[in-house]
Amino acid sequence: MGSTQGTSSKGQWFTTTHWSVVLGAGSADTSERASALERLCRTYHYPVYSYIRGRGNSPHDTEDLTQGFFALLLKRDGFSGVMPGRVKFRSWLLTCVKNFLNDEHARQQALKRGGGQALLSLDAEEAEYRYAIEPQHTETPERLFARRWAEALLKRVLDRLEQEFRAQGKGELLEQLRGLVVEGVSSRTHAEIARELSTTEDAVKKAAQRLRHKYQKILREEIGRTVTTNTEVEEELRYLWSVLSS
Repeated sequence: MGSTQGTSSKGQWFTTTHWSVVLGAGSADTSERASALERLCRTYHYPVYSYIRGRGNSPHDTEDLTQGFFALLLKRDGFSGVMPGRVKFRSWLLTCVKNFLNDEHARQQALKRGGGQALLSLDAEEAEYRYAIEPQHTETPERLFARRWAEALLKRVLDRLEQEFRAQGKGELLEQLRGLVVEGVSSRTHAEIARELSTTEDAVKKAAQRLRHKYQKILREEIGRTVTTNTEVEEELRYLWSVLSS
């Protein structure tokens, strides 16, 4: 299972896993749980938007459908039949979107789209802008969803890393070493970075090594939040890199 350590709402999103957040949505209402569920929706808004848009829907319809889907997710008993352990969270979420689209009319009648009011403020204009500048491709909507899912996960890793280093007063160090940590390459040499930070080249190399280790640790923690067993983490990690490198 993923890490069970967490902080306040100003720190990590949840105290346990994505599954725990969804499964707990229908239980005792707490502000922490509600906040975690809303953050989950915001994080995966664009992967869902890009999938629905890729199915041939217009920007307006995609905005409406995406809002309707997340309104369902935020509904207390929206996914009362969730069975974690049989599928990974990303696969489950995509299946839910597909089912939602296939049964959209029935869901529209049941939810009435929140009475015409959005239950969660999502930036549809930004999502459409991102979709409009997507490079021309022949990827299926499913493949595009997987790629945007992977990017959303990596962004969360970087957000946590940046939050931690800025809290330690090391924000500049992270900015200088970001390329080395994430991509393994940088347009600048260790010596150039050392001069910029007024330190030694050896110190920069050691700092980069520690950053890479921390990045990998957080990455595995975040992946652990989307699966149900430790053995799935490495499998999901390989899948993530295969999606991003294809």
